[in-house]
Amino acid sequence: MKRTVLGVVLMAAVLVAGAVFVGMRAVGARPAEASLDLRSGELVYVDPAGRVRQAGRTGPACQRVDVAAGTLVCLRATAIPAQSEIVVLDAAGERLRLSEWGAPSRARVSPSGKVVMWTVFRAGDSYLGGVGTFSTTAGIYDLKRGEHYGSLEDFRLVVDGVDHTADDVNYWGITFTRDDRSFYATAASGGKTWLVRGSLDTRVLTSVRENVECPSLSPDGRRIAYKFRTGDLWRLHVLDLASGTDVALAEPQHVDDQPQWLDDSWVAYGRDRAIWKVPASGGGSPELVHADAASPAVAR
Repeated sequence: MKRTVLGVVLMAAVLVAGAVFVGMRAVGARPAEASLDLRSGELVYVDPAGRVRQAGRTGPACQRVDVAAGTLVCLRATAIPAQSEIVVLDAAGERLRLSEWGAPSRARVSPSGKVVMWTVFRAGDSYLGGVGTFSTTAGIYDLKRGEHYGSLEDFRLVVDGVDHTADDVNYWGITFTRDDRSFYATAASGGKTWLVRGSLDTRVLTSVRENVECPSLSPDGRRIAYKFRTGDLWRLHVLDLASGTDVALAEPQHVDDQPQWLDDSWVAYGRDRAIWKVPASGGGSPELVHADAASPAVAR
């Protein structure tokens, strides 16, 4: 697996963690960590104390959370330095628990609730660092098939029709289509980023467009909300996949988050320790959804 040079500190973290996946186990149904309603249509989020909340109910401790079709994925740090834990819950209880070397970054569930995905940092704390200052790993697990697809670094990357085999490739921000076999993600190498479309069947990632980060596929599957980098700032945009039309959203501030579609008309995101939403059309203006909150998701 390709890696950027991580330095002595990260080598020490490797010794502590023991391996990329220090543990992996699927478990049967047992009492859930949370009493959340995973199909209510209500907002799910993470509070400042690092707990999942939903309309007065309290869920598990998480840094990132997502919910779809009755499945909740929780990505959180563990007591072991530089290690994360991916916990998957449904109405019956805990379905899966994985350990991953790295700090929590992004988490998503496919629209069907059958596939979960995550991103962890292996170094640094911002995607805005220069080449070689951080490393990320993005992984996928198919709950229905019981299949772990490892890291996207194990997939073949094709950029502009040519195999891209550089050592500095990083991936983050996965978002799935409704067929549970295709997905979008960010690939980065040589100071550039691309929106890539991937397939679990072929294990091939193909570039779609440059300068697209942390993609989020709309419920209708037609558009991608994402971060567009200009200098040292990111602005939220929406890309129409069929026409290639791109529109800047009416959030003028720097946003370091993987946006989340509340529905086909509104895009939510975390900024300044609060959740905001903005029209996907590019019109309107930002509206506060919830103060003292992060990692928005809708239980549907």
